[in-house]
Amino acid sequence: MHVSHPISFDEFDGMFTALRHSAWRLESRRRYAWDEQQGTYRQFLAEGRVDWDLNDPWCKERREQTALGKRFERVRIVDEPLAEGQRYLLDNARRNAAVGEVIRVLARSKADELGLPREDFWLFDARVVALLRFDGADEMTGVDLVTDPVEVLRYAQVREAAWHHSVPYDELAG
Repeated sequence: MHVSHPISFDEFDGMFTALRHSAWRLESRRRYAWDEQQGTYRQFLAEGRVDWDLNDPWCKERREQTALGKRFERVRIVDEPLAEGQRYLLDNARRNAAVGEVIRVLARSKADELGLPREDFWLFDARVVALLRFDGADEMTGVDLVTDPVEVLRYAQVREAAWHHSVPYDELAG
């Protein structure tokens, strides 16, 4: 049972600059409605790749934070074959890596074998978890904060297993 409380999207956004050391994400969804609303997604569908703007505010913030020595890492669980939204995110990994994130991928079959959760979350400084809530249309509807040390440890164990069994994104892309 999760002991959590909801936070606003603004509070969630602020966590990416307030963190002291690291932010780690597990991405488990096949698609994200937000992505599909972006011009970059339409470009990806038309051309099979995206010309990412590495000077947009998100990229600038990530570069600034990594320059301060903060780590941003994620593991994306992917299907075999990749879903369309996962292929887009694989292209997006080029942008994330260019601004300092480390992106790895893990086959869904392996994630299931390991018993990894199907929920998306961020683990900040190995002390607080932000659980991302989605509706049936794959739209993010909220964020719940988990601070109970026992629950946080469970998510840290998920991180360790996912990281150990995943591979760098470009091994899948290549």
